[in-house]
Amino acid sequence: GDRGVVVAGRMDYSYYYHAARHALDMHSRLLAPDNKEWLKGLPYEVREGEVHFCHGSPLNIEEFDYIFAREQAAQCMEIWDSLSRLTVIGHSHLCKAFALSPDQGVHEVVSERFELRPGWKYIVSVGSVGQPRDYDPRASYTIYDTETRVFEFKRIDYDVKSSAEKIFNSELEPNFGHRLFIGV
Repeated sequence: GDRGVVVAGRMDYSYYYHAARHALDMHSRLLAPDNKEWLKGLPYEVREGEVHFCHGSPLNIEEFDYIFAREQAAQCMEIWDSLSRLTVIGHSHLCKAFALSPDQGVHEVVSERFELRPGWKYIVSVGSVGQPRDYDPRASYTIYDTETRVFEFKRIDYDVKSSAEKIFNSELEPNFGHRLFIGV
């Protein structure tokens, strides 16, 4: 995610709020130089078959723009020809899916399970295992079956209390732990 890019020294984060800057500085200090070099060498995007993985919008790979609303997904119509059949993103920590068609426009997909239809391209924001931001504290993850072309959002309970306690017992801002309980 963007934290990996920041702690590797590939992104300016001076505009982040104080607690976030402190957390990033702390994690950067904890990383061994080899780990930082490994992070620094990771690509901004990966394409595997008809699936494109990137952190934010595929429009500006290194800018990490959000896509959590139909209007943001619609901006990707300008790169229709280079869009993969399925673009998988993170960044917003929200579970969102958008279907794009040159003939029928851009629509939000509200189903937790759906099949990719011929002639459409999809942008899916996969949520977050560690810090979902949709007021559902359960970890979110996704499954995509490349043969059936079926995409599915999943949620699972985890020990939020234990995770939060580790934050409370660290140098991190306590609010990072409190947010886990309410999923924001």
